Amino acid sequence: MRTKFFLAAAWATLLVSGSSQAQQASPPPCQGAEFRTLDFWVGDWVAYEDDGKRIGTNKITKDEYGSCVITEHFKADDGSLIGHSVSMYRPGIKQWRQTWVDNQGGHFDLFGGPVTGQDYIFELENKRVKDTQPYQRMIWQDVKPDSFTWRWQQRDKPDAKWEDSWVILYKKA
Repeated sequence: MRTKFFLAAAWATLLVSGSSQAQQASPPPCQGAEFRTLDFWVGDWVAYEDDGKRIGTNKITKDEYGSCVITEHFKADDGSLIGHSVSMYRPGIKQWRQTWVDNQGGHFDLFGGPVTGQDYIFELENKRVKDTQPYQRMIWQDVKPDSFTWRWQQRDKPDAKWEDSWVILYKKA
């Protein structure tokens, strides 16, 4: 009887200590400043062309999949472009990754992150699948709490100058 009691007590102690060790061993996901570097983008935005014409809306959240993923829902006012992206910091490679898809059959696989020493603060470059594809990227510029400028740019060669393909001024809704 005494042996059974001792074995039961030892087993219970192992279960409790193993459970608390497992809880202590795994920190909450997506902690640290590097996971927050794109948080300036989160919010409800109205999109304007650089001539001031309103063209659409963009809803950016970080709660659809927990605080690890930033989700984008873009919709042009005329319905011509409806797009969705998910962005996430990948600590193993120390980069942000974004996947974009849209109703025009567009798909982009982007990588990058914060930038210093430039006139913009964040950059994501499209992963080229073929050598014939242009180099493409997006940058966030002039970021303020209620506005920023977003630029989609491209170039033909790695050492060529980036040229704007599309410029959007975003203002908080």
